[in-house]
Amino acid sequence: MSDSLLYKLHSGKPNKLLHFIGNFIGLLIPDAWYRARRERKLRAAQSRPDYDYMLRRVDYYNRVDAPWQVSPQDSLRREFGWIYYTGLLGSFRLKTFHTAYYFDQHDVTRWFPARLRWNFCPGDVYFTPDAPAVVKSRLLTADNHNSVLLKLDKLRHFMFVHDTKPFREKKDCAIFRGKIRHSRLRGRFLEMFFGHPLCDCGVVGRNEGCPDEWMTSKKTIREHLDYKFIIALEGNDVASNLKWVMSSNSLAVMTRPTCETWFMEGTLWPGYHYVEVREDFSDFEEKLCHYIDHPEEAEEIISHAHEYVAQFRDTEREELLQLMVLERYFKTSGQL
Repeated sequence: MSDSLLYKLHSGKPNKLLHFIGNFIGLLIPDAWYRARRERKLRAAQSRPDYDYMLRRVDYYNRVDAPWQVSPQDSLRREFGWIYYTGLLGSFRLKTFHTAYYFDQHDVTRWFPARLRWNFCPGDVYFTPDAPAVVKSRLLTADNHNSVLLKLDKLRHFMFVHDTKPFREKKDCAIFRGKIRHSRLRGRFLEMFFGHPLCDCGVVGRNEGCPDEWMTSKKTIREHLDYKFIIALEGNDVASNLKWVMSSNSLAVMTRPTCETWFMEGTLWPGYHYVEVREDFSDFEEKLCHYIDHPEEAEEIISHAHEYVAQFRDTEREELLQLMVLERYFKTSGQL
């Protein structure tokens, strides 16, 4: 079975149990230790040679540029796949939402006083909040300023691979494994290309209303890397596999993104970082055949994708960037 212990041990994905154990151990360090070091840490960041680059990323993640105030009323709204929380940093509890989101936000909020208030909207967010709120994902629209990005659900989203197989040695084929959820893109793609000779595609997990023949077994990440093309289609919000696909020697194939995360999907260039196909997939076969026939062009895109991914591999800088984003959030709300 696809959910067997063997698959979980060899999928290539990070081990959630070990990750959470490490996070629980980290809770033994008092938050006061982090808070006492925050200002010194942020001042030291200003002497980094890449500080101007960091400021540009902070500007990208947090576009709130005018004073505002967090509501004094505590509230918690629950919807399918996300919540909207307004309250004190110190009042957000482990049981409030998914464990991964609790630890990811705590990695950043523990550097700040627990008395500070915020709007926090974790989950698959496909709308723009009415007031500035910290989110994992936001719409790629001109009026998305109230969506302040942090690096959330990072165990699932921010994983990269070490791919040793060159593009030219891979199968002349595209692979897709995923859930349909409510994604019109994924449903349309499978309707058109399930069983196609250029595709190895199927739905994994629980059948959510798709034809039974679409259901198939999972493949490990290592097995995905045998294919020249890996499909990265948006689900509820972004395509969660895009980060590791762009770190591989395979081409990411996707439609133009409509949402983005800390990965800044909105800054990706079609034909430069990934292979873009139309939303009706009318050019899908043409694009795959082109890069099969012109591997040098494919390898150039892969090289650019690796360069893009490299900016997220500096662990210390990633931590500093999150602190800078959240500090600006509290300053613009008049709390720091």
